[in-house]
Amino acid sequence: MQPLTKPEVLTPPEHPPLWCRQKSLTVPVRVAEKTRQRHAYSGPAWRESYARRSAAERAHGSLKDPSRVDSGRGWCPMFGLVANALALACLIAVRNGRAAAAFKARRLEDERRQAAGLAPRRRLADSDDVAPAPEPAPERQASTRPPP
Repeated sequence: MQPLTKPEVLTPPEHPPLWCRQKSLTVPVRVAEKTRQRHAYSGPAWRESYARRSAAERAHGSLKDPSRVDSGRGWCPMFGLVANALALACLIAVRNGRAAAAFKARRLEDERRQAAGLAPRRRLADSDDVAPAPEPAPERQASTRPPP
């Protein structure tokens, strides 16, 4: 099998058209106007807009996370749109309450560190956004006695 290479034009025209000579292509704004990105990729406005999206994805992910507030398939044994919508609203309120408690705890810790002359603690992971769920009750261990 031959390695992939650029195609070679055996008999190139003497004066090739512009699109054959240029290295990049700029698509005008009017092309696919409804679906194009609003901001230039990796610019300050794009980063701000993308940060909102990742925050929303993180919030949605925490609702499905079984180690936090599990809303996966079969999480609510109720039937009916209204009952499930109400249960989901309560679940979101719990998640938001945990996020607010984690935010407040971070702020208090930063104030304590500042008063002590220390720098604020750096956040290393997104898991700090939601306070941890309470520990579940320990499971009962099976008996180690041999069967009769």
